[in-house]
Amino acid sequence: MGLRASADTIGRLLAARNLTVSICESCTGGMLGAAITSIPGSSKYFLGGIIAYSNAVKTRSVGINPSALRHEGAVSALIARQMALGVKRKLRSDIGVGITGIAGPGGGSRNKPVGTVYIAVAVRKKILVKGYRFKGGREAIRRAACEHAFVLLREILGDG
Repeated sequence: MGLRASADTIGRLLAARNLTVSICESCTGGMLGAAITSIPGSSKYFLGGIIAYSNAVKTRSVGINPSALRHEGAVSALIARQMALGVKRKLRSDIGVGITGIAGPGGGSRNKPVGTVYIAVAVRKKILVKGYRFKGGREAIRRAACEHAFVLLREILGDG
């Protein structure tokens, strides 16, 4: 399923359940928000997003714990979780999504190679966090991260 089709499916699910979503993106750089807003009527369920590319924006605008950033690194399950919870709280949405990763071509390490991505989805008291190792170039990694964010949204909404 392509990004637009996935965004349309998620949009219909959110609208049917009368739920709102907000996103905090790092490595995807706004690609997830662009996919969501490509659907007419998305303003009914999409409140907005924060592109938190730098650690300073993650801490100041999203409320990420600076100590967690130092200890875990920006690309970690804990930071994805804090991004999802932080954007959900800041934008007062029902659901928050956080995506952090290394899209490449540089920036990877032995422990966190290029393609390492963590995605978190938070709704009510439930938080789903998953880590991935995507293959391919920068755009392929960014697109795969968005596609998997939609998969996690479907899963948490009970349609996955």
